Amino acid sequence: MRRPDHQQPRLFYSFCPESLIPEDHPLRAIKRMVDESLKALDKRFARMYSAYGRPGIPPERLLKGLLLQILFTIRSERALMEHIRFNLLYRWFVGLDLQDPVWDPSTFSKNRDRLIDADIALEFLKQVLAKAGEEELLSSSHFSVDGTLLEAWASLKSFRPKDATPPSEAPPGGQGRNEEVDFHGEKRSNATHASTTDPEAQLAKKGKGKEAKLSYTGHVLMENRNGLAVDVKVTQATGTCEREAAAEMIADVPGDERITVGADKAYDTKDFVKQCRANNAVPHVAQKKNSAIDARTTRHEGYAVSVRKRKRIEEIFGWLKTVGCLRKMRHRGLSRVRWVFTFGIVAFNLVRMRNLGVSAA
Repeated sequence: MRRPDHQQPRLFYSFCPESLIPEDHPLRAIKRMVDESLKALDKRFARMYSAYGRPGIPPERLLKGLLLQILFTIRSERALMEHIRFNLLYRWFVGLDLQDPVWDPSTFSKNRDRLIDADIALEFLKQVLAKAGEEELLSSSHFSVDGTLLEAWASLKSFRPKDATPPSEAPPGGQGRNEEVDFHGEKRSNATHASTTDPEAQLAKKGKGKEAKLSYTGHVLMENRNGLAVDVKVTQATGTCEREAAAEMIADVPGDERITVGADKAYDTKDFVKQCRANNAVPHVAQKKNSAIDARTTRHEGYAVSVRKRKRIEEIFGWLKTVGCLRKMRHRGLSRVRWVFTFGIVAFNLVRMRNLGVSAA
């Protein structure tokens, strides 16, 4: 017998959003780890806010909202607010009741800037790594390092000669807001040109035959046991930034124990190998012609393991650029790009730890 499609809304509903979330839902384990990590930052949050005035959005909810944006590949904060408005799963994760109003996108962005200024992303990463250390997921001896280009939120049309007339003072040419620019035959370099939109972005390319784009460079130090990112840096995209940032991260590894560091052929230089050895690290870099390392390093079985393991770092970059929407930055300036990239690493580590079966008490 066919039931008629007659909808009669109820006057009252009695249920708890918690009961609607399956016990095995992936966000449950992530939420428990996030809550535990943010609880450890309570005193730091308290120092960020004044004791007087109108209460703002709780920083814990801001961070959870930003995590949702990365985990579910939500491109903008306006779209994030729309999702939180009608999605019970998102409301539960952030901590909003059914009747709580959703924040205005501009209010959310202004409060987020407070977190950026306080460099909360780096502290959040430290707490997540502390949890991973308690679960014995981190290797203290074997690491890999690599860097990737992060396309800046700036057009190549904004890459103009440093001594050129500013766009706001240029005589009107009747070309409209998105004027046509012909770069044919023009020699452009970071020494003579700069972006008027994001002056800290540098023109760079990754590999021969690829187009150059205004970019930053994100660097990651990964431990080889489970592929978790343990350190992160973002620098301007210069020709030597990858090796320089890698040397700094290797020097910051705690402890006096000798470590191994896997890397690709771009790191096979005499200077980088010398810096590694000075920091009690064995450079397990992929060899190129006229390599800076020899059989004294490559003869060991651990070298072959490091060369194989170091490729897993590409999984981190791939996840950030596809799921995390970091293929092209949505923020300008080195400090903001660094914060967003670091926060993306936090999200990756949480997902990785959840897949490894970690769940906070």
